[in-house]
Amino acid sequence: MAREDLAQHVDVVIVGAGISGVGSAYHLQDQCPDKSYVILERMNTFGGTWETHKYPGVRSDSDLYTFGYRFKPWTSAPIASAQAILDYMGEVIEENGIDKNIRYGHTITSCKWSSADNRWTVTARTADGAEHTFTCTFLWMCQGYYDHQVPYIPPEWKGVSDFKGLFIHAQLWDPNIDYTGKRVLVIGSGATAATVVPALAEKAGHVTILQRSPTYFFCHPNQNELADRLREIGIDEPTIHRIIRAQVMHDQAVMDKRCVEEPDVVVEELRDLVRAYVGPDFQFEPHFTPKYRPWQQRLAFCPDADLFRLAAEGKVSVVTDTIDRFTDKGVLTNSGELLEADIIVACTGFRLSVLGNIPFEVDGKAVDWADTVTYRGMMFTGVPNMLWVFGYFRASWTLRVDMLGDFVCRLLKHMDEVGAHKVEVKLRPEDKDMAILPWIEAENFNPNYLMRDLDKLPKRGDNEVWRHNQNYWAEREAIPAIDLDASEFWYDNQRADTRVLEAAE
Repeated sequence: MAREDLAQHVDVVIVGAGISGVGSAYHLQDQCPDKSYVILERMNTFGGTWETHKYPGVRSDSDLYTFGYRFKPWTSAPIASAQAILDYMGEVIEENGIDKNIRYGHTITSCKWSSADNRWTVTARTADGAEHTFTCTFLWMCQGYYDHQVPYIPPEWKGVSDFKGLFIHAQLWDPNIDYTGKRVLVIGSGATAATVVPALAEKAGHVTILQRSPTYFFCHPNQNELADRLREIGIDEPTIHRIIRAQVMHDQAVMDKRCVEEPDVVVEELRDLVRAYVGPDFQFEPHFTPKYRPWQQRLAFCPDADLFRLAAEGKVSVVTDTIDRFTDKGVLTNSGELLEADIIVACTGFRLSVLGNIPFEVDGKAVDWADTVTYRGMMFTGVPNMLWVFGYFRASWTLRVDMLGDFVCRLLKHMDEVGAHKVEVKLRPEDKDMAILPWIEAENFNPNYLMRDLDKLPKRGDNEVWRHNQNYWAEREAIPAIDLDASEFWYDNQRADTRVLEAAE
């Protein structure tokens, strides 16, 4: 076990070498070159979700002009394979020398804050059983929000072990599985199912989707016409990247607004996009008619309407029903239909992981995240010198990685300028009667993986300061304008002491 006097000290520890951690590292070394840092990564390589997911056809469901970083142009098709995204991330790491700061194979076992020392102590274990200790002034949590190792299997499913074929969750897919000519049953209807089904259908004998309820999809060619035209006339890639990001974000903002104000019109427009590929007589009832309005759950991109074309051609069947139980041959639905299969693939979503399920302590007291209140979905009451990167659902996750990268760097510089070693967010006097509510409003965004574990997440308040509003178009104005001397920020310097006296008066 490592001794404390051998601990490695850095200014910042970044947790995770996925899309968030790599982007955050770039911003830190670009905007705060005097700050030392390490990235602690559990796996033996970078990539996060793009490395852990191996199922057939794994691809983005956000366009890469906005999912890509603002500082590195994306030059290929807007919907990209996992390998293309990994190649892009690898270029960012190599071009900026980030690799020398990554410690792979480090599984964090605890994070402990000491107010006496104004620092975090982070312990991590490597595969050889050795324990390594890192201390830092600031902790930047970039490990995502779901468990990469244990997927969600509905506990109410009966008889899974009775099935004589292969049962596997998409998150645990083994690339060596041979499904050629096999009957494959995919359980689920979200973005993962829509990705894996067209890929499976290329070699499988037949693919059946069993869904509890349908999902909305946006069908469009996997290209950006404006980007292609700008390349054709010789515009440089950085300019194209900037213009297309602005175009996509504008279009997304318009769509988001319309989904609330005129959802029925949007639904018919989404259907028209499908009809353009499969003809005017395609039947949406009952298998392609969701029960919620568009964007109340994720509106996934379906390139070239591949899923709908396969359904129209009869290569993919869709059953909308619930599961009674598994049998030796497949799944028996509650309506009495037996769906026989050789392989069953569960696309049933994630198991929520709050701050990586890492045990946290502040001054010897364990942190229960459900007892904290979030500051704009990134900092938490009672937890100093720490920020969690939690991205967007309606816009590309990475937009917030870039935005919070700017915020953290500005905060670190501000702390240096005022001579502070500690910053903490606290409820203001005007917040004393504020309602304390669940992390996100169900009417705003309500996917099952979030709703079933909502009680594990930090709480929110009823004003914009104490909530993650999931609105990029509001935050892109609000977050850069945050006053770091506002009353919700408390520092360990003289100005903070003065503020206490002013509050008492």
